[in-house]
Amino acid sequence: MPSSAFITGVSATELTAAERDFLRAERPWGFILFKRNVDSPAQVARLVGELRQAVGEADAPVLIDQEGGRVQRLGPPHWPVYPPGAVFSSLYDREPALGLKAARLSNRLIAADLAELGITVDCLPLADVPVAGADAVIGNRAYGTEPAKVAAIARAVTDGLEQGGVLPVLKHIPGHGRATADSHFRLPTVDTSRQELERTDFAAFIPLADLPMAMTAHVVFSALDPAQPATTSATIVEQVIRGSIGFQGLLMSDDVSMNALAGSIAERTRAIVAAGCDMVLHCNGKLDEMREVAGQTPELSGKALERANKALASRKPPVPFDREAARAELDALVQQTGIA
Repeated sequence: MPSSAFITGVSATELTAAERDFLRAERPWGFILFKRNVDSPAQVARLVGELRQAVGEADAPVLIDQEGGRVQRLGPPHWPVYPPGAVFSSLYDREPALGLKAARLSNRLIAADLAELGITVDCLPLADVPVAGADAVIGNRAYGTEPAKVAAIARAVTDGLEQGGVLPVLKHIPGHGRATADSHFRLPTVDTSRQELERTDFAAFIPLADLPMAMTAHVVFSALDPAQPATTSATIVEQVIRGSIGFQGLLMSDDVSMNALAGSIAERTRAIVAAGCDMVLHCNGKLDEMREVAGQTPELSGKALERANKALASRKPPVPFDREAARAELDALVQQTGIA
């Protein structure tokens, strides 16, 4: 049976009977986990198995935001702390090779953590380029303020994940760095000229356009589309994301339940699909909203199905590595920066 073009969260550490019935009936393409879904390694692995069993797909993608720093769904006591992107940036400024090595090591270790649980997709890397005065929602998650540096570190992050058998999701395309609001709570508007956006924000994504998946930004770029954020803007999807950036992989929305988007969940879902996103992401685990998303999401077919299949087929088996040695090397590099 074909999947539906959405990714969903669930409410807790195990499936409710109602959730299981919903997943069997609606068959989302994939799942995303949050802290509310995490208790212990055995529990997470069990939940991942239950999710896949519910849709009858042994390889259904399971996503998580495991960046390090303040965006880390898996943490102590069962999983180690990982550095935020600012650490890689600081090391890169000392010597580019050090920053790239730390980014690669950190994400190879993260991938090992995820692979043990059956999680196959990490919502990384970020290619957002912050500017002075921007909202702190990106902040120290970023890899720097120069597009070439950001892209280089993002590539090293990607390499680390892929070497561990975990697929990356490039975010937040075409850029969240200039946003003066947190799109979880309200809609940011960026009034920068298209020429400047292409020189900075969009430029960081171009070298990463070959990645298998990307997540949109809930940000209005008034020079391109003053009415709609990138997520629901056919103009930005076609002209910028698919056009000048050249990204041809699977394009998913950021969370449809975030307050940056207007209208009901059903209206938002329709707008995301109409704009040209391949996949709708719903994160909060509220079953009534999940039903709204499912009711407005098409069966995965055509170009979107091709992109989804190509993304999953790009996942490689983990490359063997010495986990303890890698952690020791990463810790030694992080200590050089003095950044927690």
